[in-house]
Amino acid sequence: MTPLLFAAHRAAPLARASAGAAAFKTRLIPGIAFPALVAVLACCPFSTAHAQDGAVLPEIDVDSASETAPTVAGERISSARLRNRQTGSSDTAAILQSVPGVSGFGAGGFSTLPVIRGLEAQRLTVLVDGVTIASACPNDMNPPLSYTDPQTVGAIDVITGVSPVSYGGDSIGGIIRVESTPPRFADQGETLLTGEVSTFYRSNGDGFGGSLSLTAANDKLSLTYNGSYTQADNFKGGGSLGAVRSSEYAKTDHSLNLAAQVGSGLLELKGGYHFSPYEGFPNQYMDMTSNRSWFLNGHYAGVFDWGNLDVRANWRDTDHAMNFLADKGGTATGGMPMNTEVHSAGYAVQADILLGNAGTLRLGNEFQHQWLNDYWPPVAGNMMMGPNAFINVNGANRDRLGTFLEWEKRWDRGLTIVAGIRNDQVWMNSGTVAPYGTGMMQMADVMAAAAFNAADRKRHDSNWSGTLLARYALSGHAEIEVGYARKVRSPNIYERYSWGRGGMASRMIGWFGDGNGYVGNLALRPEKADTLSAALLIHNGGKDGWSLKIAPYYTHVDDYIDAVKLADFTDMMGQPTAFDQLQFFNQKAEIYGIDLSGAVPLWSSSSAGTARLTARASWLHGQNLTDHGPLYHQMPFNAALGLEHRIGGLETRIDLTIASEKDRVDPTRNEPRTGSYALLDVQLAYRIDNVRLTLGADNLFDKAYFAPLGGMSLGDLKATGVLRPVSGRGRSINAGVTLSF
Repeated sequence: MTPLLFAAHRAAPLARASAGAAAFKTRLIPGIAFPALVAVLACCPFSTAHAQDGAVLPEIDVDSASETAPTVAGERISSARLRNRQTGSSDTAAILQSVPGVSGFGAGGFSTLPVIRGLEAQRLTVLVDGVTIASACPNDMNPPLSYTDPQTVGAIDVITGVSPVSYGGDSIGGIIRVESTPPRFADQGETLLTGEVSTFYRSNGDGFGGSLSLTAANDKLSLTYNGSYTQADNFKGGGSLGAVRSSEYAKTDHSLNLAAQVGSGLLELKGGYHFSPYEGFPNQYMDMTSNRSWFLNGHYAGVFDWGNLDVRANWRDTDHAMNFLADKGGTATGGMPMNTEVHSAGYAVQADILLGNAGTLRLGNEFQHQWLNDYWPPVAGNMMMGPNAFINVNGANRDRLGTFLEWEKRWDRGLTIVAGIRNDQVWMNSGTVAPYGTGMMQMADVMAAAAFNAADRKRHDSNWSGTLLARYALSGHAEIEVGYARKVRSPNIYERYSWGRGGMASRMIGWFGDGNGYVGNLALRPEKADTLSAALLIHNGGKDGWSLKIAPYYTHVDDYIDAVKLADFTDMMGQPTAFDQLQFFNQKAEIYGIDLSGAVPLWSSSSAGTARLTARASWLHGQNLTDHGPLYHQMPFNAALGLEHRIGGLETRIDLTIASEKDRVDPTRNEPRTGSYALLDVQLAYRIDNVRLTLGADNLFDKAYFAPLGGMSLGDLKATGVLRPVSGRGRSINAGVTLSF
């Protein structure tokens, strides 16, 4: 581990490998920067530490470093761990649920919304290669992790507890940082051509796909291509629950990364394209019928005598379309088309200034611009959806300027302190809106549009955050971490600027999967969260030894953005249905709980191989302190027990996952109760030279259950008239092959 305990999250690895090497070493450059200092520092008469001249950079084996968590309360998911689970899922957020404290809102096949300690995706910091990806959908169908693929991700850091202010702002929850595999370079005077190709098949839903990673490099330049494709039909629920309608999907991702070793460090330019022709959402009224996204990222990481420098710039354009797929009655010319366009761009600059015995000073500045246009084209022959386009969001913008100052000091006696303060300025505005028309059936939206257009829509929030984190090594086998954070998040565009009061218009807003309709609120204030968290880690025997982690936490949120009821949705007879029209509203909330995890080796011998037992458990209690009801979509007690065995090239993994009954439900959203369940997963993997074969079974006994955070099965409701929660996935036999070269 480098002396900069928390700077590893910004590291820019410089990897060198010969073509015949099975493993390679990486030099980590903890790069951090601040734009106001860039010109000054660049002009200072400091000497540059040239990588090719043998700069003093710590040599870290990629395999051994890959599991090192950035904080005691965090967990790092290595590429090897991701590859072990990719055969069963193409949903990165679903794989993260193996981390204690992490769950997920049910959504599409590759678009699960991550939840960390009861706080869902909108309240988290999610970074992909150091970049925030703006939401581009009123149902949040294309969250940041949907643009990633477990087959090509390098590593993921998940921080469930208090995190330093340098990790990001404009959020009140945990951190998810997705990293691509570091660029690889050849030895001097040589060339390197290396890569990996993989494919898989899943019986439940006839899912299949594959990926290709290819790198060509010399000792100065490295060019890497990553591409993947995946698709599946509707999956089947366990037991006799049958097919889950509107759960099909398909997507492809491509990226090209050019990296160069320059005199002061590493320079990267990465571009890519994402396309999903369709993705069904069983718990939404709408489905995704197209999502195209293009991005270009630039990155510089350098190491100097005075410290380290990290500069990033990003640009992304997204075109998103929704309508009904076949299960919900969609046709080529009808349905209810909804289009969203998003343009985003920004930068992040950060500097680590070494203060000698006084520690390290970090200064950072970042800016993120989001422009969003959301309109619903008219439908010919439909009086309610015409004659004009429904202007849901008209050229809204959300600009955020973040600045922070952070100090870190590490003492020889095992104590590390990180203290920081951060300010995020958020500016938001939106243009005038319009309903489909001015007929009597559209009068609720006509009046709502008039009120919205007459209102002052400009908003400016000045959000101050701070963190104090202490880590102490009690001994060589025990560490404790205690932290306090004050974090603030401004509302997103849809929370503030959704305005439709008609039943149909409000049903199109919301990422909760509950069947209710949502109306925005111009009066919303930023959420303000105070969090106390702790973590105790006891271990012995290194990576393969035993360990136990205990991590309690408490969060109190002022101005928590929840929902209040506006009206019943009624049927054609005027009778209330199971769904309501709600409006976003500031309230108070608290969440507290505890996460446990551990591992113990069972045996290790040349004849019987090695085996170990792993375990994790999570419990939380989320409460709305204003209406005194439970918070929505809080995961009930859940636990997992795993047995891992390895002998020669054969690896075996057996996982038992359990969840208790979900009986604390949100009455405002008519949240359903779900029963307890236990699932058994089995996987075998065998490596022959550079080929890895995988065979596994998820939900081996085809247990019938309903996902606690799966939402309401609106796709099935449309087809059968029966309202029930979304079914959990039934048994699936999965097979995969990976070839490395």
